[in-house]
Amino acid sequence: MAFKPRFLCTVSFASLALAGPAFAQTVNDDSAQASAPADPQSSELTEEDEIVVSGVRGSIVGALNVRRDSTQIVDSIVAEDVGKLPDNNVVEALQRVTGIQVTDRAGGEAATVTIRGLSDPLTTLNGRTIFTAANQSFSLQDISANLVKQVDVYKTRSADQIETGLAGQIDVKTRRPFDFEGFAISALARGIYDEQADKINPNAALLVSNRWTTGIGDIGILANGSYSRTKYRNMTTTAGALVPFATETPPAGSGLSRLERIFPGDDNVNWTPGLNAGLPTAPGSTLNINGVATPYYLSRDAVFSSDLYGKRERIGGNIALQWAPNSSSVYTAEAFYTGFRGETFNSLQFSFVDWWGNPGAVELYDGTNIIKSRTVDDVYGFNSGDYTKSKTDSYVFALNGQWDLGSRGKIVGDVAYQTSKYSTAFLAMRTDRVASQITADFNAGGGIPSYHFDDDSLLTDPSVWNVAQLYDNASQDKGSALTGTLDGYYTWDEGFLRQVKAGIRIDDRKASTRIRTQDAGNLGVSLASLGEDAQFTNSGFFDGRADVPSSWVLANGYWLYDNADKVRTLYGLKTSDQLSLQKVFDIDEVTMSAYLQADGEVSILGRPLKLQAGVRYVDVDTDYDFFDRYNNGAQTHVSSGSNRWLPSFTARYEITPKLRLRFNYGETLRRPNFSDINPNYALTGDLTNVGYGSGTAGTANLKPTHSKNYDLAAEWYFERNSAVFVTGFRREIEGLVVPLTVREYIPNNGIVAGATDYFAITRPVNASNGVLKGIEIGATYFPTYLPGPLDGLGFVGSVTILDSKQNIPQADAAGNIVGESTNSFFGVSDLSYNATLAYDKNGLGARLSYVWRKEFLANNEARLFANPIGVWRRPERSLDLQLTYNVSDRLGVTLDAVNLTKEKMQTYYQFGDAGGPTTDNLGTTLLSRTFALGLRYSLK
Repeated sequence: MAFKPRFLCTVSFASLALAGPAFAQTVNDDSAQASAPADPQSSELTEEDEIVVSGVRGSIVGALNVRRDSTQIVDSIVAEDVGKLPDNNVVEALQRVTGIQVTDRAGGEAATVTIRGLSDPLTTLNGRTIFTAANQSFSLQDISANLVKQVDVYKTRSADQIETGLAGQIDVKTRRPFDFEGFAISALARGIYDEQADKINPNAALLVSNRWTTGIGDIGILANGSYSRTKYRNMTTTAGALVPFATETPPAGSGLSRLERIFPGDDNVNWTPGLNAGLPTAPGSTLNINGVATPYYLSRDAVFSSDLYGKRERIGGNIALQWAPNSSSVYTAEAFYTGFRGETFNSLQFSFVDWWGNPGAVELYDGTNIIKSRTVDDVYGFNSGDYTKSKTDSYVFALNGQWDLGSRGKIVGDVAYQTSKYSTAFLAMRTDRVASQITADFNAGGGIPSYHFDDDSLLTDPSVWNVAQLYDNASQDKGSALTGTLDGYYTWDEGFLRQVKAGIRIDDRKASTRIRTQDAGNLGVSLASLGEDAQFTNSGFFDGRADVPSSWVLANGYWLYDNADKVRTLYGLKTSDQLSLQKVFDIDEVTMSAYLQADGEVSILGRPLKLQAGVRYVDVDTDYDFFDRYNNGAQTHVSSGSNRWLPSFTARYEITPKLRLRFNYGETLRRPNFSDINPNYALTGDLTNVGYGSGTAGTANLKPTHSKNYDLAAEWYFERNSAVFVTGFRREIEGLVVPLTVREYIPNNGIVAGATDYFAITRPVNASNGVLKGIEIGATYFPTYLPGPLDGLGFVGSVTILDSKQNIPQADAAGNIVGESTNSFFGVSDLSYNATLAYDKNGLGARLSYVWRKEFLANNEARLFANPIGVWRRPERSLDLQLTYNVSDRLGVTLDAVNLTKEKMQTYYQFGDAGGPTTDNLGTTLLSRTFALGLRYSLK
């Protein structure tokens, strides 16, 4: 018997079918999937069975039903009620889905999602591809949870699904008026307290929907809107990169003095920065300096702290109009909007720990040549007030129609247009000085450095700080797409062949990027001379959790932005009326695809074996125009094209009514990011005195990455609301894009800060193949035997074990590939798990959730220093609580708490056995704890 929470509606499967475009999907394509037909081969529910769509327990069981009734392997999140997913945004809501790992939790929210360790999921909205500006995917954190009905995570793919996204597909479904029998209204208002920022932030949503029976058929209209504002504070302290120094007694002939920093020198005559594992760290290791074997120490070149104050506002909404003129056709017109407004003021305090004064005393880590702590005189440092303002507007407009072909078939047509624009402006003013002395312990405990100046009090004195460099840049990205799809299917009740489905899709995608930049050198006056409004002094940095300076003065980023032209004039730079954005690239990409798919069924040992096989053909033609801003905007035109057949196959065997096996084989693609195919440079000067600057450039002839995907799952639905499932999977990936660094001579580049003609340029190349394999174990359990108040208690949890390997090319300074190494995939934790204790009874709904993931390789740094280039993240975790109490049939109170244990995000350098969190710790960011109290009203 289906569970029915108090005050909450349930909807039978039969009534969902009658509602036309409102019901859950099992076959996903790009033609507004929330309006496509359910797979007639997939559902075992009868008209008497009911799908619970509200309440904590109903939400969990609803997600379980989606997986059970789907042909593909799908995990879902279903809203507890209208306007209530159990988190603030889509990314946070996904973190408790099996195989999902989220990261980048700074700023009071999670921002990055991976599926089974892969970070490129196809993002769709009601089955339609969506993206942000010139990116290939959408920033899912920009979608408020208040707008969402359901989120489906497809881990396998069939021929009728869009071919991109090696990781899988994340489809966000919004509400439509035919979801409801008549008038419906839902309102939500919350205050969210951010502990680090000490601010209360508003979050509100309103949905109104109605439908009528008229002389021309059923008509429905829905409007749904959401607003949120978040003020947050990110606090990070970091020990800098490793570089070599002479020992206390350098040998004669080396030309070095006591503890002198050893620079690479021309053509890296002393040492070569960027070795994958860094320089050797064994005691007594030597470098060849002037022909002499010279022992060296490794020490951090700097320590620094970032105190970032941020504000973001998100406005979202969707409008849907539905018309069913008769029982065999439904038309849906809808529009969706998300807007993001963000500003950050980063208060950065930076000091070298290797300047040319008295180098002082040093302490080594035992058994290494790595300096743990040191004192240095006459050190150069700077503070930087960095202000960034950004804005995103994304729109999707769509028209969908579906027509029954008698009782056995349907045709679905869909046309969608979307446009997205992202713009950002950045201003930073540095102030600098030479401090008399600094003492630093690069790991004072737990991977967190400690450092102090002998005159810490001067950190807040604006008269001792000289106004130094100014950085002024802006950019604008645009993207648009016009997409048309036509799909149809026909079914049979008997025989082997049960369904044939076919469709076509045409997508015309355009993207462009514009940018400008101008820098200037020292202004030569004190910060005090600019006046008090131009100054900002922070306080309480790092919440007393590190022995570092807690306060410093620097240029006020808000003042910089408000007085931008005044500041530009002081530096002799162009003002806003003289500035314009320069073209970076314009891209027009046309994708045409078609598929044919068939479903069949046979009986084995009296039980059904359901089969689905298909093939998708994809043809892509792309025209690129690139503009070199370091060469007077010189234009380069490139045309490319590719096509591929992508087969898929799925088998689902029901061993018993409660036990089933699934197997899937499919092939998917990952398109290159548009920025990765732009061959023009983005350069940064020699800011760390290694002898050359750094930069990036794209590779115009990058090819799509191709993956062959295998999945085998066993699922045991041992009770109506409980199940255990195990999935093994393997991804064989060809043409992975990895970075390759080449040292290049680029004269006349206009670099002011750290001027140089030599740069280490990192480009993406299709130079790696890899295998990702693993196993997922998940369970949902609501016991039926618990007594009294414990009845209503349940558990949801999962474990994901991953193993990944890819070859990474190794290159010399000229960019010649001289070998390769084997690494884990970036962003892949070998082990992750989540556990949720749920309760739903007598109007009280609760979730206590814990998520954890093992350490993982986050990225490779530029090859500028002597540390390993691999940057790793330490294990990450979060304990969250969500409570809902229904005061009445229509009114509920909510309480949410995120990151109850006040976790940190930490990074460190490591490559193979070299480095690690003790000797090569990097940054530590405090993650804020948030509490939310709200009211929700619902009438439907």
